[in-house]
Amino acid sequence: MSVTGAPLDRVDGIPKVTGRARYTADHPLQGLAHAVMVTSTIPCGKITSMDTAACERMPGVRLVMTPFNAPHLPKGGKAAADIATAGHVMNLLQDTAIHYNNQPIAVVVADTLEQARDAARCLPVQYRRADAVLDFAQARTQARKPDEDEDGSADSHRGDPDAGLRSAAAVVDTVYTTPMENHNPMEPHATIAVWDGGELTLYDATQYVTGVRKVASATFGIPMEKVRVICPYVGGGFGCKGSVWSHVMLAAMAARQAGCPVKLVVDRTQMFGTVGARPLTEQHLVAAAAQDGALSAIRHDVTACTSMIEDWLESAALITRRLYACPNLQTSQRLVKLNIGTPTFMRAPGEATGSFALECALDELAEQLGIDPVALRLRNHADTDPEKQLPFSSKSLRECYREAAERFDWARRNPEPRSMHANGKLVGLGMATATYPTYRSGASAMVRLLPDGTALVRSGSQDLGTGTYTVMTQVAADALGLPPERVRFELGDTAFPEAPVSGGSQSVASVAPAVQQAAAAARGQLIRQAVADPASPLSGVPAKDVEIADGWLQRRSDPTQREPVSAPITRAGGHAIEARASAKPGKERKQYAMHAFGAVFAEVHVDPDLGEIRVRRIVASYGVGRLLNRKTAHSQLKGGIIWGIGMALHEKTELDPVTGRVANANLAEYHVPVNADVGTIDVTVVDEDDPHINALGTKGIGEIGIVGVAAAIANAVYHATGRRVRDLPITLDKLLD
Repeated sequence: MSVTGAPLDRVDGIPKVTGRARYTADHPLQGLAHAVMVTSTIPCGKITSMDTAACERMPGVRLVMTPFNAPHLPKGGKAAADIATAGHVMNLLQDTAIHYNNQPIAVVVADTLEQARDAARCLPVQYRRADAVLDFAQARTQARKPDEDEDGSADSHRGDPDAGLRSAAAVVDTVYTTPMENHNPMEPHATIAVWDGGELTLYDATQYVTGVRKVASATFGIPMEKVRVICPYVGGGFGCKGSVWSHVMLAAMAARQAGCPVKLVVDRTQMFGTVGARPLTEQHLVAAAAQDGALSAIRHDVTACTSMIEDWLESAALITRRLYACPNLQTSQRLVKLNIGTPTFMRAPGEATGSFALECALDELAEQLGIDPVALRLRNHADTDPEKQLPFSSKSLRECYREAAERFDWARRNPEPRSMHANGKLVGLGMATATYPTYRSGASAMVRLLPDGTALVRSGSQDLGTGTYTVMTQVAADALGLPPERVRFELGDTAFPEAPVSGGSQSVASVAPAVQQAAAAARGQLIRQAVADPASPLSGVPAKDVEIADGWLQRRSDPTQREPVSAPITRAGGHAIEARASAKPGKERKQYAMHAFGAVFAEVHVDPDLGEIRVRRIVASYGVGRLLNRKTAHSQLKGGIIWGIGMALHEKTELDPVTGRVANANLAEYHVPVNADVGTIDVTVVDEDDPHINALGTKGIGEIGIVGVAAAIANAVYHATGRRVRDLPITLDKLLD
């Protein structure tokens, strides 16, 4: 019986709850020293001096590495900047320029963490200050067009938007903003670097072990085979650990210079700037429709911030190009350079921010026309991808609307704002559409059948806490015909077959087909070995008449004719059977548009006097292909929804407009949802068959959960209060006169 799709408990659950799971900072190494980064206290200028003498004399200090004594790197430390996905422009102490507050400017290495911290605090730094650009509103006049986005162009155009606007019965023309937001995973970024002659081993908290390897190779000018990266567990990634940041290479530089293994854990405060964030966006959206609700034109102009040292685009307009059947559409995306750290991927980058503007505008349009918000979206449902003019590989959005609306009891909604009440509170009901692209990359895997009847499966992927260990175990178990408890899946090591970044919700869609193919190849080898073995009860049986079920090799036509899977291996001298396979997308990517879809419904209760907002219920339904594990899938979707609550009501990085320092760079003042902020979450996944995406018909689910949630809550808040808040987060002061 298939275990794929079953709600199997996490195979890594016991190591995690018992403390046996080794995260990056947990690896014990002989002679390990501790490193602490020193970061800048100004947003723009140059370092004029750093007097390290007193610092170097402090107890336990082994090294104070600054721009004045750091080793020179190939291409000034920028050799890895162009590596796709993994590369960012890093600050590796190759010059004295300061581009943002909290920029790494030195590394102190000492015997203990306390000694390193003490010395880092005492390092005197002198600066020559320069004028910083920190005001987005002022700087937006210098907005520039980026080279391209995921679609290959920062702008798009179809039809005649001007004509569509002229013919419209209703038009919404307004601006929505989303603030800068910072990742706050439980595990901060961390790296342990070890040199053995010319070979480098990095234990790194990363979403991409292969990417770290490539960056290290390029940064230090050493062959790839001289670098090994290990990461068995990640304590939360969400995008920020998908790229290689300065601290990783700084740890390696410090380890080489200090002559010992070095551990560098990024302080919580230092994570606000040095390892990326979701950028601020300003989105001017114009939506127009005929009286029957058919969209006649959309314009979506996005302006987002980036750093002075490189461009990074939050592609918030992409969702508008793809989601609805609008014949006349124009989008643009522009960047404003500020003295901040480079932004980066944050759960559903682009879709999370863009859906807030698009789905709120659709709600405003529905109200103008007197049309139910769900009916408006159904009226404009895209049966094919309106941008690529391709059929969808699968699309269950209509079913998602129906399922979620019924479970939510949307029919009871009185469309008049401030018309619904409960227990002295204003009640608001809102909804939005969710979508996220289905990505897939090439991946490889290895399967080894062992003499004890178990299997070892390996792939150089990563588990961010999403359940990769578990679902790959299930896929391998089914393909091999073994119980899942007899399969061990290992990942997080560049010594294993290569896999892509765990980002873009692509790990399952990429790695699972490779695991399945490698397992099938190993199973085929075992069957051929058994039927060719005169000592086997299956000797001479046609291979196609032999199967493996629950750990037994058996004849399909006569299951009593069987033997344990370990038997042929044992008789052959105990030599393990090993198979490798690679899987990659093919021409189907050019034949179909591939996306996951969902519908999100939110109920909020708002205190009419205090403006306090409580999210009482969220009901969401998704079409995400075939689930490999229903329990971990629902957990992922609920996690995304909770993040969406934070995006709607809590999260905002407060940048000091004078110093460029993040004023709330800690978990006390950077607000995220806690248990009391989260009401009932009801998630369903509709049955969906996608024969085109991959052999298992599975799509990624890690990011779609956040998409549309902020808009659904904002629409519900409007329905409750009659006040439209277009600037996230929606805080109570925005609801009070």
